[in-house]
Amino acid sequence: MADGVLRICSLYPDVMNIYADRGNLLVLERRAAWRDIEVQVTPAGFGDRIDPDAHDLFYLGGGQDRDQALCARDLVDTKRDALAAAAGRGALVLGICGGFQLLGHVYELGDEEIPGLGLVDLRTVRSDDDRLIGNVAIEVDLDGEGPRTLAGFENHGGRTHLGAGEQPLGRVLRGHGNDGRSGREGVRRDGVIGTYLHGPLLPKNTWFADWLIARATGLALSPLDDRMEAAAHASARRAAGV
Repeated sequence: MADGVLRICSLYPDVMNIYADRGNLLVLERRAAWRDIEVQVTPAGFGDRIDPDAHDLFYLGGGQDRDQALCARDLVDTKRDALAAAAGRGALVLGICGGFQLLGHVYELGDEEIPGLGLVDLRTVRSDDDRLIGNVAIEVDLDGEGPRTLAGFENHGGRTHLGAGEQPLGRVLRGHGNDGRSGREGVRRDGVIGTYLHGPLLPKNTWFADWLIARATGLALSPLDDRMEAAAHASARRAAGV
């Protein structure tokens, strides 16, 4: 972490961007800049090696199964050890949808197994049942700060199953969550966070964007005029029925 600087590594931004994931980066950039925090965004694509100490937040969005498989193999070959080292020192690693699935051990697609980073103990299995689609809201409690609501949209054919020692990001209030049955959504192990919520996520939940910025930089953030952002969050909650 550098003082007054938010350093983001965007993983495969040209490929893993199916759900307007660039919007999440834009929110982080703008809300940091409005507080005079310098933002440095470094893309990392196929074959690029990364420095685990050079970034405060590593971001991986969602993609089609074919693109996700290509990224998964490159992640394992060129970036897994660095991301494990980054997570080990407390850096944030945020995976959305397909990126969430790749945080675990494997994504099973019929006879094909797509390898994951293994940063958390989870596995995802592609189901022949209906996709889990719709507005979703979950209750989260980050670092004992009290319950807050994250609202978004989910659209995934995979069913994600957490290992016995893993904790979800939150409890499903409305929607399907990881598997449509458990009432659990996402995963969180310290700074490694995965979720199926997109649409994109952070424009609908700017309070969570601020938590990420504060956690990544170690800075106390000044308040912003968030009337428009609060209206967007309220709209997303109403869409989900909470």
